Amino acid sequence: MRTVHQVSELTGVSIRTLQYYDRIGLLHPTEYTGSGYRLYDDAALEKLQQILLFRELQFPLKDIQAIVNRPDFDRNKALEQQIRLLTLKKEHLENLIDLARGIKMMEVKKLAFDAFDTGKIDEYAAQAKASWGTTEAYKEFEQKSKGRKPEETADISRQLMDIFREMGEIRDTDPASEKAQALVKKLQDFITEHFYRCTKEILSGLGKMYAAGGDFTTNIDSYGGQGTAQFACDAIQIYCGK
Repeated sequence: MRTVHQVSELTGVSIRTLQYYDRIGLLHPTEYTGSGYRLYDDAALEKLQQILLFRELQFPLKDIQAIVNRPDFDRNKALEQQIRLLTLKKEHLENLIDLARGIKMMEVKKLAFDAFDTGKIDEYAAQAKASWGTTEAYKEFEQKSKGRKPEETADISRQLMDIFREMGEIRDTDPASEKAQALVKKLQDFITEHFYRCTKEILSGLGKMYAAGGDFTTNIDSYGGQGTAQFACDAIQIYCGK
């Protein structure tokens, strides 16, 4: 058993933070001494590791609490996600280091900002959060997709990508145009009908994810042509800003 002071020294987590975790039900001590001092065993420390790794995934504390206290919590699944995200962050930092070295050596011949892009990290973090089903949107998606046959799922996916194909046909026009905005509304209604209630807040987040440079961007551009994902994102942000 370790005291709260020993745990704080071992982990770098402040005593005040550990007390707060106990208060909100995120991480209770294994037991209390007769004088009321908190004591933690190895199992509690393993749980603390998971909490800290989820913090690296940028999960809010309330979501972490819901996940780690679930009876079906899958530690291996969590670790796989955490390893993937940390790897993306490592690559991001390496790109920034290379850029800084290039600037110092005066070898950079143009203004380059690609190294600052965190789109892939943000996209993966969003996917990881959604996979735990802690949001109402994900729960609704699970409910609507339950019992769907594979061919039905494939048809819905095709219809969704057809909307992006339509966007691709006008990707060289103004994303604020009546036609572009009508397609955004069509997309919003389609998501609400087949997946979950797509509020403007959710739609705005999806739009940013579409243009983040990951699998979403690749798939959308493969249907609508290069630049379709960015056009969709721009049109969505205009629509959501109204």
